[in-house]
Amino acid sequence: MTDRSYRKLFWGLAAAGLVLDQATKYGVFRWLYDDHTHAVLPGFFELVANYTREPSSGVLRGWSGPTLPEVNHGALFGFLGEQVGLANALFAIISLAAAAAIVWWSSRPSARRDLGLSAALGLILAGTLGNLYDRLVFGGVRDFLHAHYYTHEWPVFNLADCCLVSGAFLLLTQAFFSKSASPCTASGPGTPSQEIAEVRS
Repeated sequence: MTDRSYRKLFWGLAAAGLVLDQATKYGVFRWLYDDHTHAVLPGFFELVANYTREPSSGVLRGWSGPTLPEVNHGALFGFLGEQVGLANALFAIISLAAAAAIVWWSSRPSARRDLGLSAALGLILAGTLGNLYDRLVFGGVRDFLHAHYYTHEWPVFNLADCCLVSGAFLLLTQAFFSKSASPCTASGPGTPSQEIAEVRS
């Protein structure tokens, strides 16, 4: 009898999250090229798209607009964003290392058989790859989701950030609430059935 594996779920969430992240980024920034903002819930939530004065080549970036989208060079929610090139290169390297570690972790037997862990790692990989693409292609991360409550501002973020936070939350849930499997069976050690199984193995 083969062990249940959730590898397809892991790769499915990673691929779906990456595609959806990039589709929303390209779509929103093209849609709001002239308007820059669109209120989804007035006074609470809006889409924002700001642009730099840097000319766009439209070749490597896959971007045909005259100017490039404004990006966050730092980490989640603008952390170290003022460091520009140094921060972007540093977090790109960290993202590559994190992606490799996540793929390795997901391949472990204990992770493959765990539904919650596979889902968490898939979401984290999706967010990592989504923002890594931006860093390599645009020199920073494209953010466009803006939650606010009048004078209370929340840093602008994107769908990749949502995947990262959701995956991290699932991972914490796994750590605090998952029950580890007991090494002993109900019949206890040393029973005839266990001894026969040990001899056969």
